[in-house]
Amino acid sequence: MNINAIDLFCGIGGLTCGIQKTGINVIAGYDIEASCKYAYEYNNNAKFILKDIRDISDGEIDNLYPKDTDIRILMGCAPCQPFSSYSHRYKENDNRKQKMNLLDYFGKQIENVQPEIVSMENVPQLINEDVFFNFLEILEKNNYYITWKVVYAPDYGVPQNRKRLLLLASKLGNIKLIDSLYDKNTYVTVRDVISHLPELKAGEVNEIDFLHTSRRLSELNLQRIKSSKPGGTWKDWDESLLPDCYKRKSGESFRAVYGRLEWDKPASTITTQFPGYGNGRFGHPEQDRALSLREGAIIQTFPNDYQFIKERKDLTFSKIATQIGNAVPPKLGEIIGLSIKKHLEEV
Repeated sequence: MNINAIDLFCGIGGLTCGIQKTGINVIAGYDIEASCKYAYEYNNNAKFILKDIRDISDGEIDNLYPKDTDIRILMGCAPCQPFSSYSHRYKENDNRKQKMNLLDYFGKQIENVQPEIVSMENVPQLINEDVFFNFLEILEKNNYYITWKVVYAPDYGVPQNRKRLLLLASKLGNIKLIDSLYDKNTYVTVRDVISHLPELKAGEVNEIDFLHTSRRLSELNLQRIKSSKPGGTWKDWDESLLPDCYKRKSGESFRAVYGRLEWDKPASTITTQFPGYGNGRFGHPEQDRALSLREGAIIQTFPNDYQFIKERKDLTFSKIATQIGNAVPPKLGEIIGLSIKKHLEEV
């Protein structure tokens, strides 16, 4: 069968990368952030289309699929406020209701295109919102068989404590996500994925891979990370190193900051703030620094050689970290692709 996919809200191509790994052709990805274009097109055999989903005309997406396509897939991760920082890319003057409606625009394109397969990945909190059930109603009204599940990412080979909502829908028959591939005894760990990388000091840039770079640390934060234990908290520090807010009783609950990762466990969830030592448990397990950009990308399951910028002069920590943290982990894209292919073999 000739199977072709289009990726809405594609970002730097995490979902496209994973889907293509399973042999499914991705024609194009839509996104509103121009800075994602280089990474998307350089690493993936697909076209980047710079456009807000709300500006897509009727028939535009349908016309992108080759005429000999047997199975059309429409997929994406629609930004949904207030649950995801992903929607920062969308218009500044949008109110909450308009941003929430991005998933409705995804549904509108499904109604227009009538693809054989739909895939949607999102934050787990979405299942508590009306916009999610509106999306399900659109699928049901258009005669799709639907399955959805909140998955624990390590069960599918992603080495971080991340939960995601995965939805699959098909016009061809019942569809389901493939079974888990790992359990707590076999989870992919931090050691498995980043221990091979060259040693790095805080603020240093690796000369061979300039994405393997970490932020500088102040002298105080350098002392703090030296006092931090893998998997520990700031409770391990001498009191002289504590910020005033942690000395108060109200600061007791903020344990998941200024922490080191553990080698033999999955990492904490990679967010857009992962290069900052004080923003979560993002300290390297043994080197006195926060994760490098490359390490964050690898923990997100991007290939070791995935390129995010063309030249070193384009290196911007905040922009690249935001792209990486907001991406669909390619491994989850691969799981979606494998689930679709298994479904097509069975119908």
